Amino acid sequence: MPGKVLVTREIPEAGLRVLKEAGFDVTVLSEAPPARDGLLEAARGAKGVLSTVTETVDGEFMDVAGGGLKVVANMAVGYDNVDVGAAQERGVVVTNTPGVLDETTADVAFMLLLAAARRLGEAERTLRAGRWEWWGPKLFMGPDVWGKRIGIVGLGRIGQAVARRARGFGMEIYYHNRSRKEEAERELGARWMELDELLETVDFVSVHTPLTEETRHLIGAEELGKMKPRAVLVNTSRGPVVDEAALAEALEAGSIFAAGLDVYEEEPKVHPKLLERENVVLAPHIGSGSIETRDRMAVLAAENIRAVLRGEPPKNPVEQ
Repeated sequence: MPGKVLVTREIPEAGLRVLKEAGFDVTVLSEAPPARDGLLEAARGAKGVLSTVTETVDGEFMDVAGGGLKVVANMAVGYDNVDVGAAQERGVVVTNTPGVLDETTADVAFMLLLAAARRLGEAERTLRAGRWEWWGPKLFMGPDVWGKRIGIVGLGRIGQAVARRARGFGMEIYYHNRSRKEEAERELGARWMELDELLETVDFVSVHTPLTEETRHLIGAEELGKMKPRAVLVNTSRGPVVDEAALAEALEAGSIFAAGLDVYEEEPKVHPKLLERENVVLAPHIGSGSIETRDRMAVLAAENIRAVLRGEPPKNPVEQ
């Protein structure tokens, strides 16, 4: 069973320990995203690959790895960086890490929601720059969060975790999903709406849908135009779900109040107009970035590799 396992980025030691204790020959690449040529060279002869969202694992990669490749374990919930169809054609199992990062990512989504609504980023920059001169009755006013209406686009595990936080703020919960979630509706008091109606109704929109061809630019100029002038948009899913250029224009025009983003269309690049805006809170893809959660993600990805290479079923297989 033991063989080469390629870990494409430096990951928490907890995950590496699982692989090493199983007897695998573990190759770990750099902390920074590896260059494509180096990534392909390192893939040669790998039986298992533990990848992250910054690496493209496509048919070329798998062919370079060779016929011994059995499993690609993506250390993320999303797996748009892995060509699942190409993997299936080659008999390669693809896994992800759902469930272990739901609450942590929901924390960041709600953090961005609060910070954007209450203008925390702008206020802190003013203070740090020494420009805060006095308290004033109209200083850094923003909309209340408590008691408002929130619209969740994608009521999966993370979306439901955000909804639970919203209940604690006494918010009315609306959602849009490909299919109704009747059990979640009963548990959370949530109401399903078509996307257009949701955007027109709510005060806060939090996006939690996976990236597919259908969801690319799901929130664009037309959708932003349906939102309220005091509405706040939050995205912690995948960057291309929101049209960044259209969002920058909406923020500049004041057609929505603010936004909070943790993901971007061309990471690590951010649309330059967003960088200029005071009414957007920008985080560098830290949604799952707690110590405990990153440990759990690394361990789960490693356990999936160990299982497949032992001839056992993985915990979290991804299907086309």
